[in-house]
Amino acid sequence: MTDRNAPTGAKVGPLLRRAAAMEAAMWRSLYVWARRKPLPLAPGDEPFGYLGVVKPILGIFIALSIVEIPIFDLIVTNVVPWGPARWIVLVLGIWGLLWMAGLYASMQIHPHIVGDTGLRVRLSSGIDIWIPWTDVEALRKRHRSLPSSKSVQVEQEGDRRVLYISVGSQTSIDVLLRRPTTFHLPKGRSEPMDELRLYADDPDGLLRSARGTPATGTVSR
Repeated sequence: MTDRNAPTGAKVGPLLRRAAAMEAAMWRSLYVWARRKPLPLAPGDEPFGYLGVVKPILGIFIALSIVEIPIFDLIVTNVVPWGPARWIVLVLGIWGLLWMAGLYASMQIHPHIVGDTGLRVRLSSGIDIWIPWTDVEALRKRHRSLPSSKSVQVEQEGDRRVLYISVGSQTSIDVLLRRPTTFHLPKGRSEPMDELRLYADDPDGLLRSARGTPATGTVSR
């Protein structure tokens, strides 16, 4: 993980690089989603989305952005005497709308994947974790609501360390690992984790799809 004691300058560079990568990924996702091509899946792979819990919220923000653009344009045109202000506000409004649409697109085209050899846990374009079934002790369905809205959270439960990949402050599936495992996260490599908890719109379907793997021997509901 990132060194908290590092000089401020050393922290700014990686932060800017992550921001630039997120911006580029947003535009790529919007382009791919707009083309409406099927997801590229390997034989035996099955996708599971996680957008449902935040879809209404994103829809509201996108709708509000569409309404706000002409309203702010009208206000700035008639109130602000500086001509370029109108174009600055207009560009920022359109960029904000496209950014929200890009976030929706990114979550839509990067679902979790259940395959013959493992589970791929994803969140938008920023998180992509591959867990072989041989590293999984059990999959369990359990809905949880988290107090924090952060998408990536780490919690210590006794002597066990748990990684949350949440959507809308929720998770619905627990992945118990056979041994402590590190994962690549946006801010760097994680500490060894004993369990990963993720959100899927259809946890029952995901568990059914995992049948025949080592993970399904101790599924609990």
